[in-house]
Amino acid sequence: MGTIPQDRDRTFVPFSASLQARIRAGERTPGQIEDYRKFLAEVEAKFMRHPVITSNSYCQWFAQGAIPREHLRHFIAQFSVFSNLFLIAQLKKTINSGTLQSMRASKEILANEIGVIFHKAGRGNGKSDDAMSEEEKDLSGDPALVSTEGTVDGGTFRFRASHFEWLLRIGEQLGLGFADMGKRRHGTSATLFFCDELERIYGSEDLSVAEGASFAVENWAAAGFWKQLVQGLKAFKQEQLPSLSLSFFTWHDKVEDQHAAHTHDELEEVFFEDWFDREKFLAGGQEMLEGVAAFWIGLDADRKQSAVV
Repeated sequence: MGTIPQDRDRTFVPFSASLQARIRAGERTPGQIEDYRKFLAEVEAKFMRHPVITSNSYCQWFAQGAIPREHLRHFIAQFSVFSNLFLIAQLKKTINSGTLQSMRASKEILANEIGVIFHKAGRGNGKSDDAMSEEEKDLSGDPALVSTEGTVDGGTFRFRASHFEWLLRIGEQLGLGFADMGKRRHGTSATLFFCDELERIYGSEDLSVAEGASFAVENWAAAGFWKQLVQGLKAFKQEQLPSLSLSFFTWHDKVEDQHAAHTHDELEEVFFEDWFDREKFLAGGQEMLEGVAAFWIGLDADRKQSAVV
């Protein structure tokens, strides 16, 4: 089974309808737009060509599917630490937001992480809680069923829809329990470095730094690593554990393109603000990608070490 190649020529999404309207209205000059285009090219060169996006050795190996069960347990445990501690970074990003709009965007991610299901405007949530059986309530938190579109505003909270609980159910299938997952004490030094860098950079009080980190993280997440993980897990499921749930990973693969698009919209807004510092944005993004890389390099070292042992 071949690996899924990373898209090295990935181009940025077109200007949003909002920016195009401002251009037509004369609120953005040709000089400003040309300046912005050049900055996007610099961002692509410094972010999207980072090795963690273009040549992630661990994810390339994982996609082959020949994953020892013991290592998959380790991988899920480390991912659960990242998932749980990410809540701290996302809360800091929410607190340190520069505008109400960006605060709400951060809350969307935070609330969804802890179990608020996206509600798509114009479509009801289905039955009310009173009309649902306990089984239906339980299933409504299944990541295979919850929406990847909409907003948490008007959405329904389910304990089982929290991202950590999705991972917990996968862990249980591999022999891991609640006491084995999600805490700092379960993380390796590489995993904890990544989590601490998320808190420091992604959750930074400096808006330019935080914007760069957010842009880098979301575009890394949308660049293909979820597909590699899904490919490897499908092979593992077929060969070793037919009951293994993959929906945590398939759901994230579907939603990340939307998150990346939102970061482009946000960059369009902040780039033209007086406070925006390009160099801090670029530095924040690059540092954040180094933190991301540390996580995968650590996992790669772990699997090689276990293979030797």
